[in-house]
Amino acid sequence: MAGNINPNPFTTRPEIDGTFGVVASTHWIATAVGMGILERGGNAFDAAVATAFTLQVVEPHLNGPGGDVPVILYDVRKKKPEIICGQGPAPAGATIEHYRKEGLDMVPGTGLLAACVPGMFDSWMLLLRDYGTMTIRDVLSPAIFYAENGHPLVERANATILTVEKLFREHWPTSATIYLPGGKPAETGSLFTNRTLAATYTRVLNEAESAGGARVAQIEKARKVWSQGFVAEAIDKFCRTRKVMDTSGVPHSGVLTGQDMATWEATVEAPLTYDYGRYTVCKAPWSQGPVTLQQLALLKGFHLDGTDVVGPDFIHLVVECSKLAYADREKFYGDPKFVDVPFSTLLSDAYNAERRKLVGERASLELRPGSIEGFGAVVTMKPTTKFVAGMGAGEPTVGKMGEVIGDTVHFDIVDRDGNMVTATPSGGWLQSSPVIPELGFCLGTRAQMFWLEEGHPASLAPGKRPRTTLSPTLALRDGDAYLAWGTPGGDQQDQWITQFFLRHVHAGMNLQEAIDAPAWHSEHFPISFWPRTARPGVLQIESRVPKATCEELSRRGHIVEVEPEWSEGRLTAASKDGPRRKAAANPRGMQGYAAGR
Repeated sequence: MAGNINPNPFTTRPEIDGTFGVVASTHWIATAVGMGILERGGNAFDAAVATAFTLQVVEPHLNGPGGDVPVILYDVRKKKPEIICGQGPAPAGATIEHYRKEGLDMVPGTGLLAACVPGMFDSWMLLLRDYGTMTIRDVLSPAIFYAENGHPLVERANATILTVEKLFREHWPTSATIYLPGGKPAETGSLFTNRTLAATYTRVLNEAESAGGARVAQIEKARKVWSQGFVAEAIDKFCRTRKVMDTSGVPHSGVLTGQDMATWEATVEAPLTYDYGRYTVCKAPWSQGPVTLQQLALLKGFHLDGTDVVGPDFIHLVVECSKLAYADREKFYGDPKFVDVPFSTLLSDAYNAERRKLVGERASLELRPGSIEGFGAVVTMKPTTKFVAGMGAGEPTVGKMGEVIGDTVHFDIVDRDGNMVTATPSGGWLQSSPVIPELGFCLGTRAQMFWLEEGHPASLAPGKRPRTTLSPTLALRDGDAYLAWGTPGGDQQDQWITQFFLRHVHAGMNLQEAIDAPAWHSEHFPISFWPRTARPGVLQIESRVPKATCEELSRRGHIVEVEPEWSEGRLTAASKDGPRRKAAANPRGMQGYAAGR
C-alpha cells in the first residue's frame, strides 16, 4: 500500500523529526516532563511513567489516580509488542443482584457504585520495574511538584468545574474543598494546586524509600503501600461510610473494598493483531479496540490508495464500515477471561467478505451486527435523550469549547534505542465521584460500561473487566515497531484512530498532516457510557470538510451535523522510521504538544 503525496502540506505545527527521541501528549507540561526524562538518560518507559503521573495533575478533568489504563509497548530487547492491563475489574460486591436491589436498571454514570478497582498506579509501577531504569522518585517528583506548586488551569478544566459546581456545593463537599478554592470555581489560567494529592504521593514515595536503596524493592513497596496500605484503607473507609449522590438521583454507598485492591495486580498480555498490507496493528482484546481491526478487515476489500480523504466516497465508506464493526462490538465483545469472544471469525476474510456486502450506496439507519452461531447476545438500539444535567455524567468525549464534561488523556513516546510506548489513561475525573478527603483524588466510573442484564458478553460480574473504550494503538511495519497513536474521545476513539491511519497509509500524509486533516464521527450506535444513548444515522463532521461533500453525504442518507472547524478528536502520534524519530500532536483544544530532537 503506497499512498500518494499529499498536495496540501500546510500543517498547524511541524511534524517533529529527529534521531534522539520524541514525546507527544495531550498536555504541553506532560510532554516537557517526558522529554526531560529522556534527556536525563531515561528510556521511553521511564518517560511514560513520569508523563502519566504529570497528566493526572495537569488534566484532572480528564484522568486521575483512581482511573484505569491500557498500555501497549514495544521493548527492543524482547522484539515483540506487549500490553499492560491497567483496567481494574469490578469489585467482589458488584453483582447484578446488588444493583437491582438498589432499584437500578443501569449502573450509574457517577458516584461510588460505578467504581472498579483503580488500575493506574500498579500499571505504572509494573512498567517502571520491568521495563524502566529509573527510581520511583525520578518519575514521581514532577507530578508532586506541579500538584504542590501549581500549574495553569486549562480552559476545559474550568468549564468542567463550572458544569458540576452546584453538585459539589450541595452533595460533594470534599470535591468543593479542592476545586472551589475560596468558595468559587478555580479560574482558567490560575495556578491550580492539589496539595492533598501532593501529600499522598509524597507519602507513597517516602514509604517506598523506607525499603532501602534497591530500585526494585522501592517499587514493590510502593505497590504494597497503594494496594494494602493507607491508600487502600482510605478508599475502603470512604466506600463503606459515605452515601454519595449519583446520576440515579439517590445517594449510594460503594462496594469497592480494600480486599478488592489487595487482590488485584496489573498484568502483561499479548495484543490482538490484524495484518493490513505491510502493517500489523495491535490492540487490547478486552477493550473496544478490536473495532479498529474489524474496520480494517472490512476496508481491506476496497481500493483506497490515492483516495480523496475529504471526499464523500471515502467518508461514506469508512462510516458504513465503522457502523458494522461497532454493531459487532455491541453483540460480541466482553472480557475474554469471562466470555469467549470469536475474534478469529470477526477478523477472518470470509466473515468480512459477507459483512462487506452490506455497505451500499445509502447510509444504514439500522444496527446490523453479524451472526456467529453460539456467540453474542441480542442487542437493540433504543434512541434516548435521558440526561441529568449538572451530574458530571454522559459520554466523556471532546465537544465544543465550554461544553466538555469529561474526557481522557493520551501519550506516545519513542526513545533513541527504538523502545516505544502508547497509553490512554482515563477515569477518576474530578466530575466522576467525590474526592476522598485523605487522598485528594476520586474513584473512577468505568463500571458504567457493564450491562445489568444476564447473558450479555458485557454483563456485570465480580472480577470482570468492563469493555473499556480506552484504545491506544501500536503498529508494526514489515515486522518492526513503527507507529504508536491514539486519542481521547470515548466511543469515538476507534473512529478517529482509524481515520488517522488511513490518511497516513493511503494518502501519504505525515503524522501532523494526518492529525490536522478534517475529521468526523458517527453517533449511530449505542455509546458505552450512561445513559447509553444512540443517534441512528447521525454523522458529525468538521466544517472544514467541503460543503459539496456534506451535501452528497446528506443525499446518501446520512444525518449530517456540521460542527466547528476544529472540534473532532485529540490525536497524538509517534513513529520510528529507521534512525528517525517522529511525532505530532493535535491543535484542537489548544493543549496537546509534541517534542523531540
